[in-house]
Amino acid sequence: MASFPPIERSVSLAHCSEIQEIALIANAVNLLVPTADDGGFHSPSIDEFFPEVLFFAGTPFEINRIILIRFIAVLAVVLLFWIGTRRMKIVPGRFQSIIEMGLDFVRVSIAEDLLGKVDAKRFLPILSTMFFMVLAMNLTGIIPFLNIAGTSVIGVPLVLAIVSWITFVYAGIKKSPAGFFKNSLFPAGVPWPVYIIVTPIEFISTFIIRPITLTLRLMMNMIVGHLLLVLFFAATQFFIISLSGWFTALGVFTLAFGLVFTLFEVLVAVLQAYIFTILTAVYIQLAVAEEH
Repeated sequence: MASFPPIERSVSLAHCSEIQEIALIANAVNLLVPTADDGGFHSPSIDEFFPEVLFFAGTPFEINRIILIRFIAVLAVVLLFWIGTRRMKIVPGRFQSIIEMGLDFVRVSIAEDLLGKVDAKRFLPILSTMFFMVLAMNLTGIIPFLNIAGTSVIGVPLVLAIVSWITFVYAGIKKSPAGFFKNSLFPAGVPWPVYIIVTPIEFISTFIIRPITLTLRLMMNMIVGHLLLVLFFAATQFFIISLSGWFTALGVFTLAFGLVFTLFEVLVAVLQAYIFTILTAVYIQLAVAEEH
């Protein structure tokens, strides 16, 4: 029988001991944090916002779950407004009344309140489109089988923020072609030497920070809302189905919190659509102010 020298034997035993320790640690981790195969708890992760491609993989027109949800939201808005306005009546029916209430909310509470009737009429189409588009895509986060907001990935919030910024710049140039940028970057009443500090700050805050904050405010609210809802309902499934027993009581609490937070997410969806639209109206109002 072959025998190993003392040094090799000790190295071999030490190696075996290390393997045993690693195996024990891995087993302990598996017991404490169950894997996906044994029905364990799975916390939400950022990977949910980057789902697998469903159609046209490997092309510039790849469609994943979130993009498909965006298409559904846009189609739903177009369909609702087409049905609600195709046969307008002097005495509106119930559905036409709902559509008119929504449009009047944007017209009166946002556009006319900030821009006045003349400018509100000019910019009402884009403000209405923004409000209902953001609202529809926000609400997909709580609709069964969709369960994620179309605005929770940067694409749509960024595009809408750029449109808002372009509208702001267009309105300012249209109102005062010669004075818009001058009044924006060189506020009146400031001593000339101070412009060395003020002008770069005004440029960054007016023309760079605004679209960034519009984008991040909308996107981050939708991301956090989705992660919290997934956390509540995943915990409910884990406590009631995977663990059962007295853990069911915890599942009841997480389910209740999930349902309450779902209602809260409806409020957040409406509020974020309102904030995005009203900030766009505020920027337009600043652009068309008399000093420009």
